[in-house]
Amino acid sequence: MDPEKVHDMMLSKGVVLGRFAIFRAVTKFLFGYSNPVLRQKILGIDFANPIGLAAGFDKNAQLTRILPFVGFGFEEVGSISGEPCEGNPKPRLWRLPKSKSLVVNYGLKNDGCEAISKRLAHEKFLFPVGTSIAKTNSPDTCELQPGIDDYVKAFKHFTHIGSYFTVNISCPNAYGGQPFTDPLKLEKLLEALDKVHTTKPVFLKFSPDISFKNLHEILELAGRHRVHGFICTNLTKERKNAKIVDLEVPDKGGISGKVVEDLANKMISEIYRKTGRKYLIIGCGGVFTAEDAYKKIRLGASLIQLITGMIFQGPQAISEINVGLVRLLRRDEFGNVSDAVGVDVV
Repeated sequence: MDPEKVHDMMLSKGVVLGRFAIFRAVTKFLFGYSNPVLRQKILGIDFANPIGLAAGFDKNAQLTRILPFVGFGFEEVGSISGEPCEGNPKPRLWRLPKSKSLVVNYGLKNDGCEAISKRLAHEKFLFPVGTSIAKTNSPDTCELQPGIDDYVKAFKHFTHIGSYFTVNISCPNAYGGQPFTDPLKLEKLLEALDKVHTTKPVFLKFSPDISFKNLHEILELAGRHRVHGFICTNLTKERKNAKIVDLEVPDKGGISGKVVEDLANKMISEIYRKTGRKYLIIGCGGVFTAEDAYKKIRLGASLIQLITGMIFQGPQAISEINVGLVRLLRRDEFGNVSDAVGVDVV
């Protein structure tokens, strides 16, 4: 089946499952798992376990009622932009089964900050929900100030909704590319966001394709602004990657999954080496098993996000990863998942 049709079908089923208590209870019975070894309180937020759904799957925040019962410890909705966006033309989602990856070219499809925030305004979330914001995928936001204004509009609509913000500066599939990976432009964006009052932590989401020089510059400027952590990483546009083994790969779109894994792990390790526990690091890219998640944790990630692993492995993968993490932590004599963070970084 067409991957986007499957995605839409799963969204609609998830909405129905979340609507009724009996369906939520059955889902928890089938997929739920908890263990105190996995609990963490980070930046004032309680996480029942470190495995979260990354932004890009639940674009319009339709699954917040069901995902806690699937086994996730948190989720990130969006990315949400200042204006509604239909995204890029179809087809815009492809599977790379041999590479255990997806090619994604949605182009920030979402209903816009006004519609989504209005629907969520009185929602009571059962686990931490992050709101990923990005500039609208439109020629109108390509110039610097309109792009900043678009971010600020989305940011303002979610100051009291959810547990944290992610500022997505790394979508590879939108008009104007990734201008805010440039430190001077990012500084102007963060200056504008600093002026908006919120008590929520703010994270930046990085591209796996930026150089370490660029990364170090961003880390330096982050210290001057309201930035509490980083998500490593978004999709890669690089096609010259040894983990791409499928013969046919679309030219457009960013690549998720195993193709990104090593790039994300190197960035996690580098940020932890440079900053220690000054910032929260969320690892994202190529997580299919408990061993994949544990590697990121030992390199410096306190939390983990995934999408592609769940798509290829099925929804049971979430609790399988959590069960496996408990086994690995006990094997290595860690009392809590936080004790393992960064232990492999010299």
